[in-house]
Amino acid sequence: MSGHFVTGRRLADAALAVVVGALVMTVAAFDADTGPVDYALIAVGSAALACYRAAPRAVLAVTTASGSAYVLHAHPGPVSALPVFAAVHTAARVGHRGLAAAASGVFLAAFIATGPTTQEVVERAVLLAGWFLCAVVTGLADRNWQAYLRQTEQRALEAERTREEAALRRAGEERLRIARELHDSLTHSISIVKLQAGVAVHLARKRGEEIPPALLAIQDASGDAMRELRATLELLRGDEPTGTPALLVERACAAGLSVDLTVTGEERPLTATVDRAVYRIVQEALTNAARHAGPAKVTVELAYADDDLTIHVADDGTADPTRPTTPGVGLTGMRERVTALGGTLHAAPREEGGFEIRASLPLREAG
Repeated sequence: MSGHFVTGRRLADAALAVVVGALVMTVAAFDADTGPVDYALIAVGSAALACYRAAPRAVLAVTTASGSAYVLHAHPGPVSALPVFAAVHTAARVGHRGLAAAASGVFLAAFIATGPTTQEVVERAVLLAGWFLCAVVTGLADRNWQAYLRQTEQRALEAERTREEAALRRAGEERLRIARELHDSLTHSISIVKLQAGVAVHLARKRGEEIPPALLAIQDASGDAMRELRATLELLRGDEPTGTPALLVERACAAGLSVDLTVTGEERPLTATVDRAVYRIVQEALTNAARHAGPAKVTVELAYADDDLTIHVADDGTADPTRPTTPGVGLTGMRERVTALGGTLHAAPREEGGFEIRASLPLREAG
């Protein structure tokens, strides 16, 4: 939760306390019997409302006690019940129905005891009873509504994640279908061309004839096409990791890149989709560092938390924060992977120089 949001809520709570206190004190000022003790009781009960989010039960107790003492001492009108009314509502909103009803009863009993049982007192007590009943009911209704909103949001997030997973699965199935089609048709045809060109070159050499340059070009081009096609088929047939982030770091070090790996938190097995994403993110980050960072020091950090895994890859290379980089195919694919899993990605130059990639992946489905 952001600091601005928390500050805004505290200001709103303080404003509620000020408004309620001002209303009650304004009405009390027209009563000649109101004394300093009464104003102090009003101030205490109203000021407590500023803390109703953090301690609703304590606020309910303070407002009920101060409000009851005020009505017993000064015999005010129904407006004196506003602080208790607000505290009852907030207590019911967070689920303290019994305490809210008990506080309402205590204040009503104090209000009825302020004078002889006349028709006016009874009418005011009934009015206040209706107010307190409304406070409890609206508090419960608000609680149920907030619970409904949270459930609706959770279902929406679950449906979105399910759609993204289905799209990833369909994309994987389509890649496999394309790979099979290419293997069954194009690979066979290129193999035949390469074989026939090779036989023709062999026979020409055997007969001592000059080999036509076009025939040699066909033989070389068919060989190159076969190699490129095999590489494409390997890419299409699977996106599964061929190791672990630790192995990637070891390979990068063997290639001359200075890399340190740090793992914090409780390391545990991940689902196939999350494990694949972690591997590819680290792989792409190390590839970018090797290509663009120059002779730099690279740090790879994997931080396991209860609900998410954070991948942080940073280097002290030549990236300049005043010259933002344009995302290429690798960073775009990395962002798509992270977004598909419901995570977040930050990839940009660092203020102190170099480049960093920070990805946060939720582990809701981690094994």
